[in-house]
Amino acid sequence: MHRRWSLAALIVATALLAGCGDGRVRRVSDPAASIQQLTVKADGQWSVDLRLQNYSSIPMRFDTVTLAMQVGDQDAGTLKATPGLSVGPESADVVTLAFSPTSAARIVVADALAGRRPLPYTLDGTVNATPEEASKSREFDVDSRNTLNPVPGLDGVLR
Repeated sequence: MHRRWSLAALIVATALLAGCGDGRVRRVSDPAASIQQLTVKADGQWSVDLRLQNYSSIPMRFDTVTLAMQVGDQDAGTLKATPGLSVGPESADVVTLAFSPTSAARIVVADALAGRRPLPYTLDGTVNATPEEASKSREFDVDSRNTLNPVPGLDGVLR
């Protein structure tokens, strides 16, 4: 009889423990930021489509972005935004920012567009994001290096 109760207690305990977790690993990873598209407007200002990538296994809300931008070898200025954008697990979304670049950066971009040449760029700074069900935002460092290319048939657009 004692053995039967022990077996029953073991089965109940196992069932209770199995119900405690949903089996998903909750991992928070550093997000990434990159330029998906840069469009030069007629007035010389830029429209920057900033791609925010969430590599975590849970949704993240992107609260603030502060990224020093460099095109070619010239400082372009600082991209600042408060997107308040929630991005699902292992997904990305895009926020469009109006940007006033430095004169030197305008020349570098105009030269790349005119010559139909690739344009290297860097983003260096921080992204503040809040993991789902957390009350406190975390600061993540971003150091991104990539290249944009002129888009055939779309004047003033790099991707």
